[in-house]
Amino acid sequence: QVQLVESGGGLVQTGGSLRLACTVSGTIFEINEMGWYRQAPGKQRELVADITSDGSTNYADSVKGRFTISMDNAKKSVYLQMNSLKPEDTAVYYCYSEVRIVTDYEDSDVDSWGKGTLVTVSS
Repeated sequence: QVQLVESGGGLVQTGGSLRLACTVSGTIFEINEMGWYRQAPGKQRELVADITSDGSTNYADSVKGRFTISMDNAKKSVYLQMNSLKPEDTAVYYCYSEVRIVTDYEDSDVDSWGKGTLVTVSS
């Protein structure tokens, strides 16, 4: 079973910074990809940023130049450094992972989600 635990959310003023962290645990053969999604009140969940195991990154246009995603494979963790935060960044941020599970009975990719961490940016 794969579990994700997020940390780092909170309240910050416009222009401030926060750093989110997420660690994946379980019987994991390898991490394929990890990322962050967010969901604001009344809106659909959207991709913020993701990163593959070889370091390729992808960002939503709305956060390019302000947010930076990074991964520490040894710690099985992904981080999201958020700078120049805006009120429109207010949302619940969810960590996502796609990992490969290999056992005597299966070899498959598994998608998992964290419970979310709230980021509130005050104006």
